Amino acid sequence: MTTHELAQVNIGRLRAPLDAPGMKDFTNNLEPVNAVADAADGFVWRLQDDTGDATDFRIYGDEWLLVNMSVWRDTNALTAFMYQGTHRELLARRREFFDRISEAVTALWWVPAGHRPTIKEAEERLTLLRENGPTERAFTLGRSFSPPAS
Repeated sequence: MTTHELAQVNIGRLRAPLDAPGMKDFTNNLEPVNAVADAADGFVWRLQDDTGDATDFRIYGDEWLLVNMSVWRDTNALTAFMYQGTHRELLARRREFFDRISEAVTALWWVPAGHRPTIKEAEERLTLLRENGPTERAFTLGRSFSPPAS
C-alpha cells in the first residue's frame, strides 16, 4: 500500500481572457484533456469546482495566473499522462495561450496518501522551489526525489 502520492502544481499567465477568440483551442480542449487525466493510470485527484472545471481558481492573488493542481501515484504516472495525446499537443502550443514566466511554474512534492493539497500549499511549494531550487520539499521532474520513508 502506498503511503505517499505525488502532488503537482503548474501555473500559467494568461495571454488573454479565457473567452477571447485566441483562447478557444485551449478552452475547448480542457474538458477532453481532463477526462483523459481522470481515466489515466495513476491519477488520484485534481483541483476542480462543482462543474469539474478549475479555470476560476487563481494563485498568488493574481487574476491572470491560472492554476492546475493534481495528485498522482508517482512521477512515472504523471509523465505518462503529460506527454501523450491532446495534452502533449497543447503543451507544445502553450506560448499561444500563456506568457513566458522566468520563475519556476511547476512544482512537485510528496503528500501523505489521501491528502488533497490547497492552493495556499501550492504557493508555498512553488515559492520554496523558486527560492531554493529542487529539494525534497519542492522539486521538478528533471530533479525529483523519492517519497519519504513510511
